[in-house]
Amino acid sequence: MRYVVIALLVAIFISLASGLVYLIRDKGEGTRTVRALTWRVGLSVVLFILVAVAYRMGWIHGHLLGR
Repeated sequence: MRYVVIALLVAIFISLASGLVYLIRDKGEGTRTVRALTWRVGLSVVLFILVAVAYRMGWIHGHLLGR
């Protein structure tokens, strides 16, 4: 589970970085920036749902800090 989360975080970061590169290169005239940022949002939603389902299924556990 840890490797899946790390892989999704890396993919989110790569998508964000490519969106920045496309924004600088295209100077706001193309759709590549929007597409890259749409992928980032989609991957973030998938990661959130995956973590919620994994917590609900008992695959991951929260830490009880301060207890």
